Amino acid sequence: MNLRLSRRGLLGAVLASGASAALPATAMPTFMAAPVQPSAALMARALAALESHPGDFVRDVMAVVDFDAPSAAARFNLVNLVDGGVTRLLVAHGRGSDPDQSGWVRRLSNDPGSAASSAGAYRTDSFYIGKHGRSLRVAGLDPTNSNAESREIVVHGAWYVSDQMVRNRGKLGRSEGCFALDEAVLPEVLDRLGQGRLIFADRIGAQA
Repeated sequence: MNLRLSRRGLLGAVLASGASAALPATAMPTFMAAPVQPSAALMARALAALESHPGDFVRDVMAVVDFDAPSAAARFNLVNLVDGGVTRLLVAHGRGSDPDQSGWVRRLSNDPGSAASSAGAYRTDSFYIGKHGRSLRVAGLDPTNSNAESREIVVHGAWYVSDQMVRNRGKLGRSEGCFALDEAVLPEVLDRLGQGRLIFADRIGAQA
């Protein structure tokens, strides 16, 4: 890997870190749900995805999304691939993944019209201005998320993703399968991800 830390060293640094490497203080919510440390298995899959696409990614930052955690938890992990620092943020999942609006991902799907979140490796693509303002397109690189572009799965901000929503409802609202983030932190997240970086999302375990 073209990284300062070895794969094993990076994995250890990420798993040992707390809610570190924060975004600028002005952008961070005043309240955050408990951060969720991604499992070693999930991190290993994300690093394997990074290695399996040589030349496809800018290798300074990646995002790892832990869909085993509830939507009330800070489960969107921005990982600094140089020093292992992690910023953990709220992210919504698709309504098709949680039809009962329980706050937990029940299923992942790549099917058009499913409104569900999908598992796998994504490469960030171009910025555009849409109904959610400045947003970031992503391309699915695996059979489990190959329809991401045709489904218009993107990274965008949403009113239903916030510390206040967690306070009031104990969970976030749901997207149409997109990675919907708190509008307050979106500009900094988009600037750090930019074009050509890895987002890896999966659900390793199973919730009853």
